[in-house]
Amino acid sequence: MPSLGRKKTEHIQQPQTFNIVRSYRRFKRFSILFSLLLALTPLMIMTVVTYHLDQKAFSAENRYGISRIISSTKNMLELMVEERRSALTLIVNEQYFEGLNSEASLSSTFRNLKSSFGGFIDLGLIDSDGAQLFYSGPYNLKGRNYKDQSWFHEVNLRGVFVSDVFMGYRNFPHFVIAVKDEKQNGEFYVLRATIDMDLFKEQIFSQHLSRSTDVFIINKDGILQTSSAFSGGVLDKMNFEVSFPVRNLEVIEEFKKNGEWITFGYAHIKNTPFILIALKQHESPFGHWISRRSDLLWFLLFCVILILLFVYWRATYLVKRFREADQLRAKAFHNIEYTNKMATIGRMAASVAHEINNPLAIINEKAGLLKDIAEFSEDYPRKGKTIELVNSIHKSVDRCSAVTHRLLGFAKRMDVGKELIDLDHLMSEVAGFLGKEALHRNIDIKCNFPADFPAIESDRGQLQQIFLNILNNAFKAVEDGGKIDVSAAKREGDIVSIFISDNGSGIPEENLEHIFEPFYSTRGEFGTGLGLSITNDIVHKLGGEIEVESVIGEGTRFIVTLPIKKKEY
Repeated sequence: MPSLGRKKTEHIQQPQTFNIVRSYRRFKRFSILFSLLLALTPLMIMTVVTYHLDQKAFSAENRYGISRIISSTKNMLELMVEERRSALTLIVNEQYFEGLNSEASLSSTFRNLKSSFGGFIDLGLIDSDGAQLFYSGPYNLKGRNYKDQSWFHEVNLRGVFVSDVFMGYRNFPHFVIAVKDEKQNGEFYVLRATIDMDLFKEQIFSQHLSRSTDVFIINKDGILQTSSAFSGGVLDKMNFEVSFPVRNLEVIEEFKKNGEWITFGYAHIKNTPFILIALKQHESPFGHWISRRSDLLWFLLFCVILILLFVYWRATYLVKRFREADQLRAKAFHNIEYTNKMATIGRMAASVAHEINNPLAIINEKAGLLKDIAEFSEDYPRKGKTIELVNSIHKSVDRCSAVTHRLLGFAKRMDVGKELIDLDHLMSEVAGFLGKEALHRNIDIKCNFPADFPAIESDRGQLQQIFLNILNNAFKAVEDGGKIDVSAAKREGDIVSIFISDNGSGIPEENLEHIFEPFYSTRGEFGTGLGLSITNDIVHKLGGEIEVESVIGEGTRFIVTLPIKKKEY
């Protein structure tokens, strides 16, 4: 039956233990998640803010780069076109029609233009009827009539004309600059020059562009005037639509095309039909942020891993400490119950001792009466034997009386009092409590007090408890046949020291600093861990100090230092 009861108890405790372990695991998970949330949230916010700031900086950097390319290229192209247009205007204003009205003079002018400015392919003089009177260049275009062509009408209206790029007879990209001048008879003539587009391409390539950057020229219809790395060749249609606002306005935009981000800018080239385009293809801002911020990301990853490890360690440590605290609290409650139980047993023992004294007194009285009868009766049968037995009864009664008086004396003096105490006599009384165990285990207890050792002013009951607790620990430390030595010495400053030494197993060094802590015990379920803690408290209450010295395998020595005269508090 007892075994069945124990199995049933174990069966009940297993689910309870499982629930406790599960609750600790749940608390550990909650601690880890909460700590991670608390630690990583600012880090993630900082990362997001840094990403957006970097995105803005990256966008501004791209915009600035495109703006710089457009501004510098636009200025160079405008200067180049303006130089050649101004040169043609200067020629017609200085030489007039008569100075150009011959093959020789036109060829000379063409050579001078070509050597001075470069980019000129040919030069032609056209009259008001659209007929080309003279021509200097690689082709035979003399006599060709341009009267029905749109550019001729436009130069007649505006005085200056710059054409789109076209292939023409030459079958390579070029454009035309034409200027008009009036004759004295009211007619006009046009000086028309063809410009090679390689001149524009040289200016564009001089920018030392990266592989992801493209700069090219289009006209108002989106037709490429120069070749493009991303949009096609000359005279192809640009592969994306852009609505152009007011002329000469520089615009920078960003848009996404085919999953790629593009920084795009354009500007009109002044006094031409050309529009300069510059664009840069780049990865997404987040991809750029990752590539440009690899060190920061590695640092972030290191911080996250460090936080994870620290949070996990801290949560594990806290849960372990909470569990130890709960176990210590449960043990404390158990020990308190045990202490209460022991106190109850002590009170019961004192009550029993008190009650035993009355029957012992009656036994002692009756035995004395019997002895008197035997001694004073001359014819009392077996008189000697009777007196011997009565004397034995007296000895047993005295022995029982001594035990009960010691027990009552120990129990009734728990309140702090003050009296002169002979420590040698008190220590003998305390050793008497353990006399039977010492005899049974063959433990040798020696008390060696100096002859002139002074009596001290203190509390008898509490001193008894101090030395009884220390001797109890010594008895548990020594093996059968061991030795316990008690000695004393007077110190300077009106204090005395009592030394209680044993030749037991000794106390490990790591345990020495804990032995006076409440509920600390090295004997598992066989010790409450309260004896030395209570002893330490009582010694300090009496104004003294307690120390311990121990060597493993050699033994332990307790040193109790007490004032000769009890201090008032």
